[in-house]
Amino acid sequence: MDARIEHIIKEALKEDGYDNDVTTKAVLPNNFVLTGQFIAKASGVVSGVEAAGGVFQYINSKIKVEILRKSGSYVNRGTVIAYVQGPIKDILRGEQVALNIFQRMSGIATETNKFVQELHGTGCAILGTRNTTPLLRALEKQAVIDGGGQADRLNLSDRIVITANHVAAVGGVKNAAELAASNNTLNLIIEVEVENEAEMLAALDSPCDSIILSNMTNEELTRMVVLNQGRKKLIAQCNPTLKSVRSIALTGVDYIALDSITNSCKALDIIFKISKLR
Repeated sequence: MDARIEHIIKEALKEDGYDNDVTTKAVLPNNFVLTGQFIAKASGVVSGVEAAGGVFQYINSKIKVEILRKSGSYVNRGTVIAYVQGPIKDILRGEQVALNIFQRMSGIATETNKFVQELHGTGCAILGTRNTTPLLRALEKQAVIDGGGQADRLNLSDRIVITANHVAAVGGVKNAAELAASNNTLNLIIEVEVENEAEMLAALDSPCDSIILSNMTNEELTRMVVLNQGRKKLIAQCNPTLKSVRSIALTGVDYIALDSITNSCKALDIIFKISKLR
């Protein structure tokens, strides 16, 4: 498992006080063994199955987790996604944290997949953004991937992205891109955000690799694609609905960057149900 996800699991369990579950200590005997099921209560794309299992195995490495549907799988309502078996005291200590991760990630994967399906056959891809829940980015980026999207950059260190604020500070798109290129000792990808045709022309005449087209209409996007002539990768940064996203893709852009798939999606309804106790 990704070390960043392991860290999130550890911190989430600490936040929940897993090592001092006073209710479980007071009520349950030590020798009960539980078998439980994760069950989908709504249809969607599951994500975080492995992370949810990792929650229990962090508490007790002897807990058995049997995954029936891997992350990235589409499930219908009523589908059993995974079984968990082990000491009831250990499983109940991790139950809520596992569900929180599982439901959140599956909600993101499901929402991402809805947009991905709308783009079928266009050649355009959905990108996640850095608009994620603080400290949960590794989970949420993985959920975007499980939903069929692409994660884009993970943080500020893995790509040079020149925004409107950078441009304003140094006096122009081309100047900003040239400064970035001259200081790009790690040979990172350089992206430039543009807001109009003049900035687009400047970006095309600069050493950037890709161009972010910020909040443009479909007509403006089509014009930018014509100007580009395939020279740079084009990313439409906007807030489309499921009904409008395909029309954006058909302008010819390479990617559509969506904040909504991580910052305002609905969790997928998943429950944990005891199926056997001995």
